[in-house]
Amino acid sequence: MVDRPLDEADLIDRTKRGDADAYETLVHTYQGLAFRTAYVISGSAADAEEAAQDAFVKAYRAIGRFRTGEPFRPWLLRIVANEARNRRRSAGRRAQLALRVAGEQGSGGAVPSPEGSAVAGEGRAELLAAVNALEDEHRLVIACRYFLDLSEQETAAALGVRRGTVKSRLSRALDRLRAELGGADA
Repeated sequence: MVDRPLDEADLIDRTKRGDADAYETLVHTYQGLAFRTAYVISGSAADAEEAAQDAFVKAYRAIGRFRTGEPFRPWLLRIVANEARNRRRSAGRRAQLALRVAGEQGSGGAVPSPEGSAVAGEGRAELLAAVNALEDEHRLVIACRYFLDLSEQETAAALGVRRGTVKSRLSRALDRLRAELGGADA
């Protein structure tokens, strides 16, 4: 028998038959994304960790209800998002989201000048402040699409809305960000 990497459907099927090792592989595959998704919603690293862990436990218990052939990632992210929302609601607070913009994009791996680093840092700080100032529904859709790099479908599943709602919220959020950040340029 030749060793080959298992695809997601095989892992899910094995998990449904009680193979904990198969589920562990799924957890390892998605734990980073689950944490980031929970963090975007909860705004707290501690709450995000707990929400992700609880979501993996709930997903394991509900794996028998998972429809074969459906994509696993949006199903799991929906559970993660619900757990994170529940934690946020139960804490009764509106946490500010501290999103990290992807690392500096230098040209050809060249070390940026100190002036360039300062300007880029100011731009990131201004962007994060503008994103954090958005209403929750707009902040979350921006975070899912651009900071977590989820597809529209995955964003819709994670936030529990329709794909069209993701598109309209994204459009409004980007318009607000453009107005806030490009006020002088517009």
